[in-house]
Amino acid sequence: MAEVIFYIIVAILLFDYFLERLLDYLNSLLWSNKLPEELEGIYDADKYKKSQEYTRTNTRFSIYADTLSFLAMMLMLFLGGFAFLDREVWSVTEHPILMSLLFFGVLALASDLLSLPFSIYATFVIEEKFGFNKTTVKTYISDKLKGLLLGAIIGGGLLSLVVWIYMVSGAYFWLITWGLISGFMIFMSMFYSNLIVPLFNKQKPLEEGELRDAIEAFSKKTSFKLNNIYVIDGSKRSSKANAYFTGLGAKKRIVLYDTLIKDHTIEELVSVLAHEVGHYKKKHTLSGMILSILQTGLMLFILSRFIGNPVLSEALGASQASFHMGLIAFGLLYSPLSLLLGLVMNTISRKNEFTADRFSGENYDPVALSDALKKLSVNNLSNLRPHPVYVFFYYSHPPLLKRLQALTGMHAA
Repeated sequence: MAEVIFYIIVAILLFDYFLERLLDYLNSLLWSNKLPEELEGIYDADKYKKSQEYTRTNTRFSIYADTLSFLAMMLMLFLGGFAFLDREVWSVTEHPILMSLLFFGVLALASDLLSLPFSIYATFVIEEKFGFNKTTVKTYISDKLKGLLLGAIIGGGLLSLVVWIYMVSGAYFWLITWGLISGFMIFMSMFYSNLIVPLFNKQKPLEEGELRDAIEAFSKKTSFKLNNIYVIDGSKRSSKANAYFTGLGAKKRIVLYDTLIKDHTIEELVSVLAHEVGHYKKKHTLSGMILSILQTGLMLFILSRFIGNPVLSEALGASQASFHMGLIAFGLLYSPLSLLLGLVMNTISRKNEFTADRFSGENYDPVALSDALKKLSVNNLSNLRPHPVYVFFYYSHPPLLKRLQALTGMHAA
């Protein structure tokens, strides 16, 4: 049975890898250096050619990175890498919590070292070449060290609690763990901007002036109480622009990148903010949190039915069962269901984006939002003609042209 599970895992990894390559190929069929008619008025010819080069470069780069990761995983499976690490961990300690921390700590560090050259190349070569990178070597190293420390503290802490719950709770393992992780997700949703973001970026309240007056006027018009409007120094790392909504209840906060403010008019900025407010007013933030919690509960319920089976550990070559080996095997086996759930979540997300666009158009100005979306896409060198199948698998937001069509219909009406 262990051998069957091993080859099922291999088949899943092969399927995932070749599915990704198929999607890359389909997407490449629509690449062209000639400006398509439907993009006239959005891109000029030179800028469009540059966006296509950016897309090609990133796609080729991701194929190299994914292939190395895939080969490393195959070597770990066929050469018994997981089993070797498991034996080394057993030789150091037999305490379940310490074994899991050591096992996953070594794997996380090895994975990070493997991906480090690709991360450096992406930041300092590709993003630099296309004019996006603003990250200094000092900032990059600081980010990396802080990320590792946070991963060790938060990830290690959660892992320790999960293993301890498994040791003491028996049949209620999945339910108690679900409560723990759900509470952590809600806590991070409310306090992420207060606790984590300041470790990496400076945030300051939007200063008094014409923009803040326009935002407050819109908030009053839509009966949306918004006291927390912040500007983040996104230009510290990249020239790309963004905005996001975070938090729940009194902790809700809208964050605007300084690069967004720099490149957009007040009308465009308010329309983008109106889109974010639309997510909250239409309860997308709350429903997204609920769906994530339900998805986590499903995964933990299935995990609880399999994690105690020694066959999972044996499938990866272990001579004795352990929580950490069972968890690795389960994670690999669970990936097809994770893919399906991800497709559902992306479909819902794209629908919600249309709804938030409509809210912004109805309550502010569809033309201003259209102009903002165009400018964002062009400034970020976005690929505006992705293959529909690629969109279905990967996009959490609808392609720009689809969003513009919907907003144009509103404007015409």
